[in-house]
Amino acid sequence: MKTAIIVPGRLASTRFHEKLLHPINGTPLILLTAQRIRSVAPDYPLIFAVDDRKLIALLEPKGFDAILTDPAHNSGTDRIAEANKTVGADYVINVQADEPLVTGHQIDQLAEAIKSPGIDLATLAHSFENVEDFHNPNQVKVVVNAKQEALYFSRSPIPYAREYSGKLNNAWLADNPCYRHLGLYAYSQEFLNAFNQLPASYLEITEKLEQLRALENGYKIAVRITHEPTIGIDSPEDVEVFENLLKNQI
Repeated sequence: MKTAIIVPGRLASTRFHEKLLHPINGTPLILLTAQRIRSVAPDYPLIFAVDDRKLIALLEPKGFDAILTDPAHNSGTDRIAEANKTVGADYVINVQADEPLVTGHQIDQLAEAIKSPGIDLATLAHSFENVEDFHNPNQVKVVVNAKQEALYFSRSPIPYAREYSGKLNNAWLADNPCYRHLGLYAYSQEFLNAFNQLPASYLEITEKLEQLRALENGYKIAVRITHEPTIGIDSPEDVEVFENLLKNQI
């Protein structure tokens, strides 16, 4: 069965204008992500599903395949579902175009999890290490059950530690499983085809989290814990953080 990586790319960004074209140490962000994926996961077919020909013009000369998709899509999953009608993969791994630190092990974790019995899609999470991130609405939280399946995703700090009443500390986080959701997914072809036909759901619209559409419609999401956190670039301030991280790794 064919497993492919499809990267959704949306040029129009409300928080960070044309973020995917922004240079990181001289390399456009989406191209940096493309090079990273090719380096750490060379055995998977890699395709970009984008909403603008500017992205295709950047990717294709560097040897990356790209498909132009409907710019009106509400989510990256919708964009991938359209692209996979051309790709025809049995399983699809979704790496976000603004996640240039994805690892080969994380991709393999997703490829394994999506093939588990009864699972419709899979994703990753990482333990929170500081209270500031735990309370940051841009850091999405996930709670899981004993079977490592998602119960809920939220921008609010969940689970809510009532005993501490807002006075959490980093030591408490170290002793309790509070997980930050990473925007990496794997889907079955059947799920993608069905998801593409579902309207945006109440919780999805409220929290602005597309994975809630799946939960609201009864789909099971496997969650694997990774000890290799990624850094998503959501704002111009994140660029400086990421560039400093690269310098420290040299």
